[in-house]
Amino acid sequence: MQAITKKMVSELNVSVWWPSSTLFLVLLLSSTSLPWGVAAFRTGISSGPYKPDWKSLDTRPIPKWYDEAKIGIFLHWGVFSVPSFRSEWFWWDLDGVRDPVCMEFMKDNYRPDFTYQDFAPMFTTEFFNPNQWAEIFTKSGARYVVLTSKHHEGFTNWPSKYSWNWNSKDVGPKRDLVGELAAAIRKTPVHFGLYHSLFEWFHPLYLQDKANGFKTQNFVMKKTMPELYELVMNYKPDVIWSDGDWEAPDKYWNSTEFIAWLYNDSPVKDTVVVNDRWGIGISCHHGDFYTCQDRYNPGKLINHKWENAMTIDKYSWGYRRRARYSDYYTIEGLISLLVETISCGGNLLMNIGPTHDGRIDPLFEERLLQVGQWLKVNGEAIYGSKPWTHQNDTYTKKVWYTSKMENNTKVVYATTLLWPNNNMLILGAAKPTSRTVVRMLGYPNTFTYSYYATTGLKIDLPNIPISSLPCDWAWVFKITNLEE
Repeated sequence: MQAITKKMVSELNVSVWWPSSTLFLVLLLSSTSLPWGVAAFRTGISSGPYKPDWKSLDTRPIPKWYDEAKIGIFLHWGVFSVPSFRSEWFWWDLDGVRDPVCMEFMKDNYRPDFTYQDFAPMFTTEFFNPNQWAEIFTKSGARYVVLTSKHHEGFTNWPSKYSWNWNSKDVGPKRDLVGELAAAIRKTPVHFGLYHSLFEWFHPLYLQDKANGFKTQNFVMKKTMPELYELVMNYKPDVIWSDGDWEAPDKYWNSTEFIAWLYNDSPVKDTVVVNDRWGIGISCHHGDFYTCQDRYNPGKLINHKWENAMTIDKYSWGYRRRARYSDYYTIEGLISLLVETISCGGNLLMNIGPTHDGRIDPLFEERLLQVGQWLKVNGEAIYGSKPWTHQNDTYTKKVWYTSKMENNTKVVYATTLLWPNNNMLILGAAKPTSRTVVRMLGYPNTFTYSYYATTGLKIDLPNIPISSLPCDWAWVFKITNLEE
């Protein structure tokens, strides 16, 4: 990091936090009101329909694009990508709980006075090619991308005015990572979204507010809210994926006022969606879509839009250098989770962790491209689909359903994760009519079938050579004109 002098600090008229043995500065704005002209965006002067309370905000219809998208990619990327040890919570493990394994790792590999902040100049991103990333994401079949703009460590991946000398422009990459990826993604049909942590583990203003029982809002008014408004105004994300809310109530975070502004007056008011992590007790109760907890998967249809945010590396959101092949989802497991999630009305947000130098690890890339290959054949059963009367089959295990209307006709898609024994697929939930037609997506011929009241619809499959199968993992049967 660049050296900071007392003269520089006095000229900036800021207060300074100096962590032990580092040249690390956090800019603490002295204003008692929201800076950056944010007051102009407050909902108190809005003529929009949504008031800053959950009852009003919950009446807003979710933008159609999000429900129809079904699949997104999550990116956890930051200073934690440099040590890439344990997880993205490395700083907390090191200096918060002082985990012996992390402390031993630092002792064995870095000089005695090396601190977490000293990793920042090593977050170099020299191989980051946003257009290449955008190409991979497009080929994956994902319809939206959510990039970590700031994790709990407080380092911003954009040149924030409210994170001076602890952002990607001042130190490390010397680049606007958010802006570069946003520009690349907008050349594609993929929607751009941002993750943002409301709190920061070691920020002195947050710790001060916490010590006061969150009766003061210095951190929120001088850091969190200005950052959020800055992100929306500068990058216009279609997703605000909030996190880091669990220690304080939503009133402390100013959540409803910000979301009302998003819905009423922001430049993305017609397209933006928000999740449910906005304060104690809010998760799984409010927001455009529920995430409830990490890797949320109810396994059944619920009465609200939800998202399964999961990690392809099963043990970490950030990149781990020590990850083993067995730690990653196989493509069969990933497609199984995708199909189950969509059948139950959710979206799947697949997380990968880029490296400190800006690469997407080949194994992550392979998984994403494999999902894209499968969707190229079977996306008809996923994008824009709705849950059917049944989510999974009543007779055959590992069969999941979706549905949609096609030319005023109800179409049901049955995805089987295992090729049927003896080339015979029995669907206990499906009852045919005289007009029922059965096909397999990606295969040219229709199939014969019969129906038995005790078991269900029995589809007879020919001996199809492996080379003639439309895909390698999970097969989708398109069934029209079933009895409702």
